[in-house]
Amino acid sequence: MEVRHLERVEWAPYPDVDLTAWPFTVPVVRQLIDDGGLDLPAGVTVLLGENGSGKSTLIEAIAAIYPRSGFEASHARMSGPAVVADDERDEAPLRWHLRARTHPLASPAGFFLRAELLHDYLDGVDRDPRQRRAWGERSLLDRSHGETFLEVLRQRFAEPGFYLVDEPEAALSFTGCLGLIALLGELAEVGSQVLVATHSPVVASVPGATIWQLDDEGRHEVAWAETDLVRQWRSFLDEPQRYLRHLSG
Repeated sequence: MEVRHLERVEWAPYPDVDLTAWPFTVPVVRQLIDDGGLDLPAGVTVLLGENGSGKSTLIEAIAAIYPRSGFEASHARMSGPAVVADDERDEAPLRWHLRARTHPLASPAGFFLRAELLHDYLDGVDRDPRQRRAWGERSLLDRSHGETFLEVLRQRFAEPGFYLVDEPEAALSFTGCLGLIALLGELAEVGSQVLVATHSPVVASVPGATIWQLDDEGRHEVAWAETDLVRQWRSFLDEPQRYLRHLSG
């Protein structure tokens, strides 16, 4: 089922935007500016790139503006850890210069999950009796990190909608990553649109996913086997000593 809840991110800058400042100088952001926006594919889209390539910058800004179609209804706000608050313009400037173009029947369901901020979210759930009941009265923080991460994904990504995940491999074992791949595939099949930023070649291997590689030239679509990430891991696993001997010298 091909569904694009978020069809396009439009570049709609405030008059005082300083294009010489971060993050507008990051190549992927500069490309978005030059193109006047960014079209989002249906299904799962994976963002790959080195630290500093703009993966988190882009995904955070998109999470903050969805949904937006002339208004923002309180029931339709993106929910989840690290969604940018309205009073944080100085800390997250990109979102203020973007506008979301959504499908007329776009789902209000959405969730933004960052592995590094999961603990604070789970603590909030555990402290709220109503939310704790919804999770079966068992403390989420009493579970393993990976177990909890996948449980949050299963519970909060259940309804077709628009979902974002930033570096989920930080919380997951190899087996957990395979479970995540299965879940992402199921989401796409029922009509969800998912944006994933990762450093994991395993997570990036979601069948049918669109893969965007972010680098010094901006953003370009690549096949999984041709990504820098997969090439580097294959080379390392074939002959790790070739890399490790340079570290000791």
